[in-house]
Amino acid sequence: MPWFLSDSLPEYAATVGGLLSERPAEHTILLGVMETLRAAGPPAYGARAPLFGWWQEPDGEVSAAFLHTPPFPVVLTSVPGPDAGAALALALAARARPVQGVNADPESAEAFACAWHKVTGDAIELHMRNRLFRLGELRWPHPRPAGQARVAGPADRSLLIAWSEAFHREAQSGPEDLVSMVDDRLSYQGLTLWEDAGQPVSMAGLTRMAAGQVRVGPVYTPPGLRGKGYAGAVTAAVSQAARDAGAGQVLLFTDLANPTSNALYQRLGYQPVEDRAVWSFHRSPAGGTSG
Repeated sequence: MPWFLSDSLPEYAATVGGLLSERPAEHTILLGVMETLRAAGPPAYGARAPLFGWWQEPDGEVSAAFLHTPPFPVVLTSVPGPDAGAALALALAARARPVQGVNADPESAEAFACAWHKVTGDAIELHMRNRLFRLGELRWPHPRPAGQARVAGPADRSLLIAWSEAFHREAQSGPEDLVSMVDDRLSYQGLTLWEDAGQPVSMAGLTRMAAGQVRVGPVYTPPGLRGKGYAGAVTAAVSQAARDAGAGQVLLFTDLANPTSNALYQRLGYQPVEDRAVWSFHRSPAGGTSG
């Protein structure tokens, strides 16, 4: 059964809207990307145009979907089985679509990655295992660290860019154009700073609200300021701000290899929802051809 591919965001939204709305938390990345593309336009994630697609059953039901906004990995919902994940990899390779990775549930991600390697010869590696958390009852850090939160503004732009670059170096992932990312967040008050004695010491971001939910991230504290409770405080501040703005669900992802952040967010009241895997692809000079 083929995947249906589309360059049209309106067509994609109309086709997969029902599927995504059934479990909006699990589909937070797709819903958030769609909202950003609506608000900021097709170049929001880079010069290469986004690509969308869905898997349709014989009875017409849409049972899986993906989107791809280079340079980010392909983001894939749960699929009917590993064969569907592999079929998507083959479809994108046949289209000669440059793909740098895949983000999906662990089984679907591995099936896609293995199929991609087989058809292209690209080297593949498991880059990260993530866990999605949803906020229950918010619990502020106790004791609360000194200082207070404030929404970042244009005067903070240079600091926000520098901290975003540092965060993405540590995470080894993220957009290539961090300047545009910061400018976009500033356009809707999507970055918050925690200040102690008038000096910024930590930051946290929020995505645009989509389907009644927002996602926290990135959260960054410079190495020399860690261990003082600032990250927990700024995360609690943006989580409360999201709730106050009407978000029905407040979400965030953690790297399962980082026990410190996983424990911190659970102390704040975040509860696990699902796990995902991110695979990275690297072009091999000796690899095969797509098509």
